[in-house]
Amino acid sequence: MVRYKATIAYDGTAFSGFQKQPGQRTVEEELTKTLVKISSGTAQKLFAAGRTDAGVHAYGQVVHFDLPQARDVEKLRFALDTQSAPDIACVRVEQVSDSFHARYDKHEKTYEFLVDTGRPKNPMMRNYATAYPYALDLEAMQEAIQAVVGQHDFTGFTATGTAVQDKVRTISQASVTYQADKHLYTFRFTGNGFLYKQVRNMVGTLLKIGNGRMPVEQMARVIQEKDRHLAGPTAGPQGLYLKEIRYDQ
Repeated sequence: MVRYKATIAYDGTAFSGFQKQPGQRTVEEELTKTLVKISSGTAQKLFAAGRTDAGVHAYGQVVHFDLPQARDVEKLRFALDTQSAPDIACVRVEQVSDSFHARYDKHEKTYEFLVDTGRPKNPMMRNYATAYPYALDLEAMQEAIQAVVGQHDFTGFTATGTAVQDKVRTISQASVTYQADKHLYTFRFTGNGFLYKQVRNMVGTLLKIGNGRMPVEQMARVIQEKDRHLAGPTAGPQGLYLKEIRYDQ
């Protein structure tokens, strides 16, 4: 068996998330169907670096799978790209060692979250950015977001009811930028892992800070007190993108 690593992009609008679910259309299910096609009907197990929720998009999801024989990587990429559903693209394929694992090998993920503040809202962006047609203080959000950089227990930004016990994660970079011509804010986070809905909860809190309904110090307070009730609402999924995954080689 030969192991391959593939970088996958997808429009999450019509998916119920990445992971297989009974009776639901998912990215994993669609990719598995494609692998069956290009493997002469033989099912192949697919492993992903992580899951994304319903409506969440990706430019750089990473998966790995094994095939019975060596393939030309560009021909394999082309086959995955053209035989998958139109809302999935295969960006790159690499042959990797048998020990590579998309999920367990050490890596960093980068997520971006887009917020459209245009008035009126742009209907063409309804599935690709969260509409928030209110005034935002960019400098306040840029100051507040720095509180999440470093190693912290992110219990306060975790969805209620998560089964994960260890909520300590390290965020190496966090930023907010604004494109005035598009009325578009981009929140960007890079870290060694993220908890369920963590990014969306952090963005929801930052939006309340930017709108003046929470103080700049609220981000640090949520982390310190580990209290989800102190954070803002969960931002919608359509603004979230899994931008990139970088492995320690």
